[in-house]
Amino acid sequence: MASPIPMPPVLEAGGRVQAVRHFNRFYTRQIGVLRDGLLESPYSLSEVRVLYEIAHHQGITATTLCDELNFDAGYLSRMLRTFERRGWINRKTSPADARQSLLALTAKGRAAFAPLDERSSEQVKQILAVIPPAGQEQLVRAMGVIEQILSPNSNDRKEPYLLRSHQPGDMGWIVFRHGVLYSQEYHYDERFEALVAEIVAEFIQKFDPKRERCWIAERNGERMGTVFLVKKSAAVAKLRLLLVEPSARGLGIGKRLVQECVRFAKQVGYKKMILWTQSELKAARGIYEQAGFKLVAEDRHDSWSRKNLVAETWELKL
Repeated sequence: MASPIPMPPVLEAGGRVQAVRHFNRFYTRQIGVLRDGLLESPYSLSEVRVLYEIAHHQGITATTLCDELNFDAGYLSRMLRTFERRGWINRKTSPADARQSLLALTAKGRAAFAPLDERSSEQVKQILAVIPPAGQEQLVRAMGVIEQILSPNSNDRKEPYLLRSHQPGDMGWIVFRHGVLYSQEYHYDERFEALVAEIVAEFIQKFDPKRERCWIAERNGERMGTVFLVKKSAAVAKLRLLLVEPSARGLGIGKRLVQECVRFAKQVGYKKMILWTQSELKAARGIYEQAGFKLVAEDRHDSWSRKNLVAETWELKL
């Protein structure tokens, strides 16, 4: 069991300011943001942050970028023009507001961003590698506390959560929670749980870490959701077993899990994603549609003690 985070002594206002400044200096040294080029690249921290936000959204407006990054509109506009000249981004009119343009990375932009994203992940892995697992858990939770306190909406129910890769014990939880929730919410019998068990067993037995992933969403040390991306062929990936706990719905976890699947699939070179779901899973279908998936096939069937179910196949071209 991890030891509790030691409590610092109570400080006067001036001491608290100095403590925060000390932590800022320490952390910026740790992640190397003071170097001329971030992540051994010729790009600044601001440029990499903007590329990251565009890469991790299925279309984002400049206004939203300004709000999320707290950037000056003129500064961001100049940066976006530079990206356009390099052929990294394109714009299309937002269907929700014709006055706004949705920004997205081009193939050239994804190629420029992919090594930066990979180096960033590798940098964090190197930082964590020297810390024992219990200390890693403690560190991540402490970061969550900092984020929650500094968030302008820290008093609402949108507590911070993290996404991580699977660990021992996760597969059993995934099978168990699918069995329980689908029985409670859709009256599927234990044969559905058996199907989930087959899927996770195959994933572990044939796991290809370069081309496949399982993400677990955690909040305050509790599992809140999961999704899988598995290899169907060299060009096609399959999204499987999206689940969000009822207590965590409305926090955007399902949308984020699907976004991570799409991001990773693009990064490793898949050309298409597919998924199989049921027509009655309205919330999940909404997330898939928002992410750009298109319904391509339907099949009526009787399964898991339910009659007249409609299975759906969805596709997303990458």
